[in-house]
Amino acid sequence: MSNADAALTVDVEQTHPMPLAGSLRCEPGELLALVGPSGAGKTSMMRVLAGLMRPERGHVSVGGEVWCDTARGVFLPPQRRHVGLVFQNYALMPHLSALHNVALSLLHLPRLGRLAQARHWLDHVGLTPDQQDRRPATLSGGQQQRVAVARALAREPKLLLLDEPFSAVDQMSRQGLYRLLADLRRELSIPIVLVTHDLNEARMLADRLAVMDAGEVLQQGHPAQIHRAPRNARVADLVGIHNRFHGQWLGPAEQPGWGLLRWVAEGGDGIEGPLLRVRDKGKLPVGQAVNWVIPGDGIRLLTQAPQGPGEFRATVTEARHLGEITLATLTLTEVGGAKLLLTLSGPQRQELGMGVRVGVRLDANLVHVMPLRPS
Repeated sequence: MSNADAALTVDVEQTHPMPLAGSLRCEPGELLALVGPSGAGKTSMMRVLAGLMRPERGHVSVGGEVWCDTARGVFLPPQRRHVGLVFQNYALMPHLSALHNVALSLLHLPRLGRLAQARHWLDHVGLTPDQQDRRPATLSGGQQQRVAVARALAREPKLLLLDEPFSAVDQMSRQGLYRLLADLRRELSIPIVLVTHDLNEARMLADRLAVMDAGEVLQQGHPAQIHRAPRNARVADLVGIHNRFHGQWLGPAEQPGWGLLRWVAEGGDGIEGPLLRVRDKGKLPVGQAVNWVIPGDGIRLLTQAPQGPGEFRATVTEARHLGEITLATLTLTEVGGAKLLLTLSGPQRQELGMGVRVGVRLDANLVHVMPLRPS
């Protein structure tokens, strides 16, 4: 089987017992993160993948093997799917040692073979022989999660599912588990699906994101791609894009590939905002009301007074210095009090304090315009 044939493909649509709709693809050796608020359908999607929930209509295949095809009446139970599952709460047997917890997933082997394989995987995830012989209650949260990972991998799965696996451990243990997962991904050539509510974790670990809300996959793609070009305002909110504004599309500019965007102040006080010259993809009608976003790295502080296109005067209305970074809010009086949120590092941030006047430049190349969704 070729490496590409080991991919996970999913297509699900249902209305009961809860709405769930969308298509996913995860290549071997790739990590796909499902992100979204509570109730978005992330865990339901994972249950469909694991065979713990049969969808109304759906198709799931891994490595060319069909695990679910409702049109043909195919639905393999969990024990036939070769899925490795790692849960938030570890799900370890409290009366068994770490070694015997892992050996439980190897019942198809002779006893000595089970123990040898269990030790191999526990060694692999960095547990010492002493830790391997201890019961879960005497291990730290991070160590217990390493046992759970070893147990999942001992099954030699075709698909690894991680359901909020790091949220119950402290920050130091979490960093160690991130490194472990990075090492394992280099060795494993299987699809890995991570459910997480932590956007920073998703962006750091995932090759691709699938943004979910109300049971629907709204957008999927590389984290940087989604962050720079969210499909709509809801996706922008869900992936934590703070600098989102209203506007009106005025049509093409003189130069091909560029268009004019009127920045509309929040609350619509009737004052015409400034014009921005931004990229034109040729999809918006003249006069269309829009949302638009710009990532933090598209906003620059100026060392001189603003005077060029896309440059504005601003006042620092909040500055929180957090270790090596500063979170700052800049208010633009000429755009009806619009607020820009910046995360800054380096010496420039030291000069920011409440009431300080600064100039800012918006990078027109990074402005992304989205039509308003009908209410």
